[in-house]
Amino acid sequence: MGADYSAMKQRAEMIAEHGVIQAAVSAGKLEQFQPVTLSEALILGLINQGVRKYIAVFGHGSTDIGQVLAVYENAGVVITYNVRNEVEGSHCATALRWHYGETAAVVTSIGPGALHALAGSLVAASNGIGVYYILGDETTHEEGPNMQQVPKPEQHSFLNLVKTMGQGMTLHTPEVVFTALRRGTATVFNPGFAGPFYFLAPMNAQPALIPDCNLLELPEKPHFPRVGCEDVAVFDIATQLVKEAERITIKYGGGAVDCGAEIVELAGLTDAVIVSGAKTVGVVPYSESRYMSVGGSKGSLCGNFAMNEADLIIVIGARGVCQWDCSGTAWKRAKGIINFNIDPYYISQYNRSLHVLGNAKANLQTWISTLKKAGFKPAGSVSPWLATNRKNKEQWEAFKGKRYDNPLLYDENWKREVLTQPAAIKIAYEFARKKKSARYFDAGDVQANGFQIVEDEEFGLTYNETGASYMGFAASGLLAAGLAEHPVYTFAFSGDGSFTMNPQILFDGVQHGVRGCILLFDNRSMGAIIGLQTAQYGREYKTADQVQTDYVALAQSVRGVKGLFAGFSPETFGKALQEAYEYEGLSLVHVPVYSGDHELGGLGVFGDWNVGNWCERVQAEHHRLGF
Repeated sequence: MGADYSAMKQRAEMIAEHGVIQAAVSAGKLEQFQPVTLSEALILGLINQGVRKYIAVFGHGSTDIGQVLAVYENAGVVITYNVRNEVEGSHCATALRWHYGETAAVVTSIGPGALHALAGSLVAASNGIGVYYILGDETTHEEGPNMQQVPKPEQHSFLNLVKTMGQGMTLHTPEVVFTALRRGTATVFNPGFAGPFYFLAPMNAQPALIPDCNLLELPEKPHFPRVGCEDVAVFDIATQLVKEAERITIKYGGGAVDCGAEIVELAGLTDAVIVSGAKTVGVVPYSESRYMSVGGSKGSLCGNFAMNEADLIIVIGARGVCQWDCSGTAWKRAKGIINFNIDPYYISQYNRSLHVLGNAKANLQTWISTLKKAGFKPAGSVSPWLATNRKNKEQWEAFKGKRYDNPLLYDENWKREVLTQPAAIKIAYEFARKKKSARYFDAGDVQANGFQIVEDEEFGLTYNETGASYMGFAASGLLAAGLAEHPVYTFAFSGDGSFTMNPQILFDGVQHGVRGCILLFDNRSMGAIIGLQTAQYGREYKTADQVQTDYVALAQSVRGVKGLFAGFSPETFGKALQEAYEYEGLSLVHVPVYSGDHELGGLGVFGDWNVGNWCERVQAEHHRLGF
């Protein structure tokens, strides 16, 4: 006995009319207990959590789920966006949640498609972004190898794969869907560090019936209350540590994106300076006098000084990945760390640290009240610590300004003067900022220069995917503008290598009505890696090519995409940006940029990192510091 599509159509229509399952049942329009297939129960459960958008590459492993989505889309309950590549679909869903706050589900077939989606989900897993995945899986009867399953005579092979990336369940029995959906909510909507959740849907289980499916058993989207630290002694100890310190630096990560006001107030009370992570620019306004820009392995001169020289570090909402804290070597003179985090694992990352467990915003507000009661107030004069850091930031501004003032260098690839990446990125960034457009930065040299150039006054328009550094995220992420309820014009800052890894946006951007722009910075090389190779081993090796590509022609070969050439000057690039922005669709601007060892060709690297032949030195320093 299979699905009753007439009854399914009626259920879809009733949900469309009443909005949610509970309302339709309460109104007597839906019977609470009905025969429903596993596929439909899964989609109903996701609808119950507000998931109305599905990004799919259908295959033989997901045809039944596709038919359910077709019925519910016809009723106006959901909408499915077909894309050409599962990695692109994953990036799109991640950007949709990260930028716009909309939760989507990625649907794939079994085997290679599921593996592509799994690879793309590294971005969601690394950056704490909640995304659902529905992946076709091998049948439960074990009648023999299923085509495209993991070729190994073991059960649940793909489940073992996805559990290394996040959380997931095999829907081996239709009735397990209720538990799977509950576990999914705890992952995708986790108030601390969210992530991907994978439903593995065996092909033979998808059309199987739940004879008396209790529609009210399908869980709703949870509301997790903000939980603060109730141990008041922790805040008294933190206050004492501040009293004993002379040079305090606040370093914050992704768990502090809603704490900008509290961070600024805390810095004023404790005479601290502030340093951000690469993906959290704008949480504290760049113009804030205590803000010292980005710090880390590819941080700024002033940001790294503030980290290296502080005797007390206040860490807020951070995982402390290798580039964020220079592989654990950034705290060179720190005597201790006050660590705010909601996750016990990340809060205990450092030795000699005071743990303030719970929601960062709530705990910062409590500590600020404690400090005020203890007599702390904003300083009436500039301390030596603040004065030194302000001078360093002025030097950093002059350092960047010299590169902006010298935008052209002769390049051997182009056999002429071309724009440098710092100058080109600055021109595009300022244009986007004036238009209040969003900026997605792809991994590589574009990103490394980009997050040092960005000077955001607010959070929410610049997105640096630094958790996984997944090349192709920015261009693929543009697709989210075609799905979002209230899309924002977006520029994808992408290198030629990143773009060619995921160029499907040229097709899917037209298909789904994206209005945005790919800025393709072309240096025919992997600039960030060349910089590492040269710094570590004195030469480049196999990270450049001489392939001349007409990206304008490539873009314009897709009807609906506008291809533009940036030319070789700030003036011609500015005209191309304006023309791209005025186009009512997807555009691509090809920007030739310099690659070489001239000091004005990039912004440099000012921190340590445990890679290559630096490892021995960096590891020794990490153990010397003992954090």
